[in-house]
Amino acid sequence: QVQLVESGGGLVQPGGSLRLSCTASGISFRLNDMGWYRQAPGKPRELVAHITHFGSTNYADSVKGRFTISRDNAENTAYLQMNSLKPEDTAVYYCTIADFWGQGTQVTVSS
Repeated sequence: QVQLVESGGGLVQPGGSLRLSCTASGISFRLNDMGWYRQAPGKPRELVAHITHFGSTNYADSVKGRFTISRDNAENTAYLQMNSLKPEDTAVYYCTIADFWGQGTQVTVSS
């Protein structure tokens, strides 16, 4: 049974930082690409960042230079470091691997 468990969301002021984690079980993590998506109220889910199984990354234009995706294959965990957060980054963030999804973690950027 594949499980993805996200953590690290919360409330942060504009300009602040958060690091999201996504730990996978029941799947060969190191052999799979994985991604972070987000969904704000009333908007479709959108790709934030993607990392291939060999470490190549790509980002949505809206987060380039502010967010960094990484992975630790030994820990079956992927990370999303989010810096210089803006109110428009407010959303539920989801990790995904091999068509499986986590439960989501809320990120709220507000003063």
